[in-house]
Amino acid sequence: MKVNINAVRFKTDKKLEDYINDKIGKLNQYFDGVIGSEITLRLDSNEKVKDKIVEIRVMIPGNDLYAKKESKSFEEATTQAVEAVKKQLTKYKEKVRGL
Repeated sequence: MKVNINAVRFKTDKKLEDYINDKIGKLNQYFDGVIGSEITLRLDSNEKVKDKIVEIRVMIPGNDLYAKKESKSFEEATTQAVEAVKKQLTKYKEKVRGL
């Protein structure tokens, strides 16, 4: 699966990219047909505690799944977004098998 990481207005470090790749790579366990994914990392300019935003778009045949989460760290937001996509993949897989 192809993983594309985009950071808006900052540069990611290798540790964060490895963490994201590890989490996204595990999505193949839930559905084999994942084509690729796009991850967008963004810093919110507000002075909130939860100012790190992670958006995940997973491409599957015929559809795209999307999750957006905010948190105080990119790792935490990534974990939450991956969990949301995991649920969507499981539902999609059940729907496809039911047809």
